[in-house]
Amino acid sequence: MSAIDVKSAGDVLPPSVLEPELAELLVRALNLEISPTDIDPTAPLYGDALGLDSIDILELALEVSQRYGFELRSDDENNHKIFASLRSLAAHIEQQRKR
Repeated sequence: MSAIDVKSAGDVLPPSVLEPELAELLVRALNLEISPTDIDPTAPLYGDALGLDSIDILELALEVSQRYGFELRSDDENNHKIFASLRSLAAHIEQQRKR
């Protein structure tokens, strides 16, 4: 994703058609006990909102990489922006698909 220098990327990014699909992937991959429709696309993925930790984010990155055919690297300096919210992750995937 190009540099998005804001507190919460989900607050400024437009909704994505990928959000429902990613919410389902997130719930399934991490065995979350919530409905995909209950996930706020602008809520932080890491920490309090969904209770995800670094291992969960790593598992999610692996699932996204396998499903969408590009690598999400653990040493990417933009990971905190990419994984800021479901919406920011969707925007990153859409950008990678255009390449």
